[in-house]
Amino acid sequence: MSRTLALVTGVFAMCWGSAASPKTEITVGAYYFPPVAEISHTNEPQGLLGDLIQGIEAANEDVEIRVFYTSPKRRYLDFEAGLYDVIFFESADWGWSDRDATMSRPILTDEELYVALKKPDRDLSFFEDISRHHIVAMSGYHYGFADFETDSQVLLEKFNIEFSDSHSRNLQLIKADRPSVAEVAIISRSYLQMHLSEHPEDWRTLLISDKLDQRYQLRIIARKDGPVTADDMLHLMAPLVTNGAYRLMVEKWGLQLPRGFLTGFDLP
Repeated sequence: MSRTLALVTGVFAMCWGSAASPKTEITVGAYYFPPVAEISHTNEPQGLLGDLIQGIEAANEDVEIRVFYTSPKRRYLDFEAGLYDVIFFESADWGWSDRDATMSRPILTDEELYVALKKPDRDLSFFEDISRHHIVAMSGYHYGFADFETDSQVLLEKFNIEFSDSHSRNLQLIKADRPSVAEVAIISRSYLQMHLSEHPEDWRTLLISDKLDQRYQLRIIARKDGPVTADDMLHLMAPLVTNGAYRLMVEKWGLQLPRGFLTGFDLP
């Protein structure tokens, strides 16, 4: 056994007790955020989050994880009400910095791009000021162009904006060429890659910006009065990081690890 693996094993033994001890139950919050997190028709977590939960439970027999389904808008109220203990893959810029929570180092990164319909007289300058266009966006999401404001009424007063609960619907609105409803959608690079791999014909249909709306570093957030801290969750992830399983999960969904994550990964 390597020194690193021995250390990890020892830490788990101290933190979580023997196999005969009661399982530590952790409730994880999840909402529609593909390909990071999705929910199947049988109410099972999918995407990277689904793979990660399975991996954590397999690597830690004394841990049991259940999933609480929330929404982008309700996730803060549900968190403060104690309806879930932990939420994965959140940016500190998305309203978490002033809440009573612990926060891990970044464990994932992605970015969002502007997408419009390709037209003969349209080039990348179309994205220079998207506030001039009709925008379709995900309800409850934080966006750079809006200074991370999520209040629908405030956004409606500032922009010509349509709200949706589906990236797929947003792209369909763009492709339908209805400029009075939607001229620009904001889509994560990972979702866009997944969509284009399934619909390669859209390479000829969609104009994709080289300008980012935002690039985000995603972390683990945990309630301070919950059963685990954010760093405890990093302990539980450690076997998946050291054996390469987490990296493969991330790459499977077209996502990226933060720069230096693997070489600089140390147990807190």
